[in-house]
Amino acid sequence: MVEQMPIVIIGAGIGGMSAAIRLAVHGRRVIVVEQNENVGGKMGEIHQDGFRWDSGPSVITMRAVLEDLFNAAGRKLDDYLTLLPLEPITRYFYPDGTVFDATRDWPRMASQIAKLDERDVEGYAAFLSYAARLHRITGPAFIYGSPPSLNSFKRVSPLDALRIDGMRTMDAAIRGFVRSPHLRQLLGRFATYVGASPFLAPATLNVIAHVELTGGVWYPQGGVYAIARALTKLAEELGIEIRTSSPVRKIVVEEEGARGIVLADGTKIAARAVIANVDVATVYETLLPSESVPARRVQSLAQREPSCSGFVLMLGVEGQHEALAHHNIFFSSDYRREFDDIFKRGIAADEPTIYVAITSKTDPSDAPEGCENWFVLVNVPSLSERFDWTSETAAYRERVLARLATFGFDVRGRIRSESMLTPFDLERQTGARRGALYGASSNNRWAAFRRPHNRASDVHGLYFVGGTTHPGGGVPMVMLSGKAATDMLIEDGH
Repeated sequence: MVEQMPIVIIGAGIGGMSAAIRLAVHGRRVIVVEQNENVGGKMGEIHQDGFRWDSGPSVITMRAVLEDLFNAAGRKLDDYLTLLPLEPITRYFYPDGTVFDATRDWPRMASQIAKLDERDVEGYAAFLSYAARLHRITGPAFIYGSPPSLNSFKRVSPLDALRIDGMRTMDAAIRGFVRSPHLRQLLGRFATYVGASPFLAPATLNVIAHVELTGGVWYPQGGVYAIARALTKLAEELGIEIRTSSPVRKIVVEEEGARGIVLADGTKIAARAVIANVDVATVYETLLPSESVPARRVQSLAQREPSCSGFVLMLGVEGQHEALAHHNIFFSSDYRREFDDIFKRGIAADEPTIYVAITSKTDPSDAPEGCENWFVLVNVPSLSERFDWTSETAAYRERVLARLATFGFDVRGRIRSESMLTPFDLERQTGARRGALYGASSNNRWAAFRRPHNRASDVHGLYFVGGTTHPGGGVPMVMLSGKAATDMLIEDGH
């Protein structure tokens, strides 16, 4: 019996692993090659000095997307992964001393909102209804199916098409519902889930608020990286071959089609099709032969404004902080200036908003007794000549820790263990061009239509998954990209 030629997937990130599982379910032989020692892509973990940190994604929403993947393989999610609902969803700290818990508990949420502005109880309820409507309209046409096109609007009624709200910014729409500056800042924060600014991104992206505030947030027992372990276990059960420590040198293109790959050590793997779980711009710039793709295509991808990057501190902190929750946000006093720093001036914000996740709040085994594992994230610009991380990193670390101290959480003398990730590290470890966490920016009304398609238009048999292609960034979205690419590949007869 002649062995079936495989589908080769470059990158064992969550998008790549999701595509591999769906392809195996369709009876395809699959080989996944990964440059790093472990699977997961941006979803990683670090063990050090008795502490454990998730080094990538930390907020998990849209449980149904995970369930659907395991159901497709004839499995039950709960047999592989335990997802714990988190309450509060997030605890917000403001410079004026206000502390606010975002929660799905309506009486508690309404009570807190009333203390900010009684009128906003109605406004917030109306905003949630608006965001739910956005999800109902955009979900089938722009999230859960094929990449959006003009034909997508044919699946949307004329009235609903007017309700997509793509002409206003997120911030402008939010201001139409709530008056409190605190609540406006909280709702605007969801732009950062796609690496964008609420003052530039289209109001359609307020759908993200619905996903989290109505659907809730989940924590995988054992850490977010437990998702990568669960996908690996399922993949191995389905006979998928995973080769780690196997960086790819190039994609082989013959007769205008992707015919395989060549690894850095010279090993050649022939393939019936190739799926790239790598930044689309990086694929065109470094993995495809220059003669196989139009120069204008490479130039177009390279010139697109990137999303923001991140500066990460993983701190092993002595002591317990009862005032902190699992997810915490420390807001800046001037949100617009902060995003102008990132996207207009291209510098790390002078007064950044800081996110702190402490998984040991939910899973005490993630830190030694009497300690906590702090994952500290600040949104920063993608790599450019306007901010020099080689000389500014130490000073910016101190700035972030000093900002936390102003909120009453000064841990500078109690750090037992520490690791750091700059945009340079994110680019090197994950292939994210310029360290941008979500590929091209969503800071314009046409972002959903300009996002690279899951099917390459100029190389037959080449497909894309991950946060830089449809439908976007975030764990559920990249899993959906795996489904979209698989559906196209099967449809194309590979």
